[in-house]
Amino acid sequence: MDRHAIQTRPRQQLLDHSSGLKSKPEPAFDFSQNNNVTALIGKTAYLTCRVRNLGDKTVSWVRHRDIHILTAGAYTYTSDQRFQALHRQNTGHNSEWSEWTLCIKWAQERDQGIYECQISTIPIKSYQFHLNVVVPTATILGGPELYVGAGSTINLTCAIHFSSEPPAYIFWYYNENVLSYDSPRGGVSVITEKGGDVTTSWLLIQTAQPSDSGEYSCKPSNANTASIRVHVLNGESLLLRVPASSVFSPMFYERREYDTSREVTCTEQILA
Repeated sequence: MDRHAIQTRPRQQLLDHSSGLKSKPEPAFDFSQNNNVTALIGKTAYLTCRVRNLGDKTVSWVRHRDIHILTAGAYTYTSDQRFQALHRQNTGHNSEWSEWTLCIKWAQERDQGIYECQISTIPIKSYQFHLNVVVPTATILGGPELYVGAGSTINLTCAIHFSSEPPAYIFWYYNENVLSYDSPRGGVSVITEKGGDVTTSWLLIQTAQPSDSGEYSCKPSNANTASIRVHVLNGESLLLRVPASSVFSPMFYERREYDTSREVTCTEQILA
């Protein structure tokens, strides 16, 4: 028998065996996940990082501004009890994926900023998330000055944005006094429409007179006070004194969508 063949056979068998092995896929982020998250102040914020083929690696959440490790795996490493890690595992037909969610209860404005989801590979893989915390805000459209002609109807629109639930009440004020809808003046009415993410209140004052001039304010139960100054002028005075920008000022507001369907407590463990 060929001596050289005897010596090379084990090596060849090893090469043939190793070529038949499949290398394990590297952990990878699912970049289709939303990494720009908006949360309402006082509510729970969820930053969800989806990882494929994690294997024996660990997922950690790090707050970028102070390089603070908040969670690693299912464990929390901060004294702030508002932070918690939630884990969801699932095995698909072709690949394995898992969700690692950083839960922040009672979100505050100071929680805004960048958070990093990290995989403990060498080198470390990271995916940045940006958290924006919004506060309910009231705005009177068409302000800060509104000019109307005597005898016309004053129509003021107050929009409340970024509220997880409609305000319990909305008061209208005239020169810092609560408007009375049954006053001798008459012709004063309010219509309120409670929507999913915007609540709108309309103040209608019929047959406006110069005595109706002044500051009007909208004060919701859960947002700031918004004000507008109204000037009721006679026809000739209106033409002389109204700025062009006050006649055709655009009145619009941005509509924002929020997912409030996942309002669960952080003490719950999310499992498949």
